[in-house]
Amino acid sequence: MAAKKKQPAAEPPIDKRAVSVYAPDGELTDKAISETFLKPQVTAALNMQSWNSELSVHGLRKALVAEIDEVAKGNMARPEAMLLCQAHTLDFLFSQLCQQAHNNQSYVATYESIMRMAFRAQNQCRMTLETLSNLKNPPVVFAKQANFSGGHQQINNGLPASHAEEIKNQPNELLLEEAHYAGTTLDAGATSAAIPVNSHLEAVEKGRG
Repeated sequence: MAAKKKQPAAEPPIDKRAVSVYAPDGELTDKAISETFLKPQVTAALNMQSWNSELSVHGLRKALVAEIDEVAKGNMARPEAMLLCQAHTLDFLFSQLCQQAHNNQSYVATYESIMRMAFRAQNQCRMTLETLSNLKNPPVVFAKQANFSGGHQQINNGLPASHAEEIKNQPNELLLEEAHYAGTTLDAGATSAAIPVNSHLEAVEKGRG
């Protein structure tokens, strides 16, 4: 009788809550860990994964880093699509709540409670569309003339022209810094490790963000 082939041992399940920490010197310091967990893409990935356990923090984080890079470059297609989809969702919720309220007209307290939620959804839909409109067509700020002891000086939105121009020309440093932190300029020779939430440290492959 031919001997049965030994099946390879199954790989241990990957912890989908694991967070990779970028350590330039190859050492996991408290500073490196703290800076990692303060990154918006990390906190967002942890929050989303808690709602859907099928997703991984690592995968969500990489996707968010890609979106951060695009917005840093000035591509607002994704935020605009997100706002429009949210507006449609809120509008659908408003419609569903109105129908539910109609089915409970005999109970005044229940009817009023459902209608309040419906109008909140309606208002949130309006605010979302307003935000989308402002994103597509930023409001125009008109300059005003003001007199000072030193002569005429242009005022933009309540600020001296020189200062307003400086703010206008200043790049979005926070967003660019986040894109940098996300891993667009990380040292390829640096090491990283994973910190599973509420678990021990584990080594993982190099990752961005």
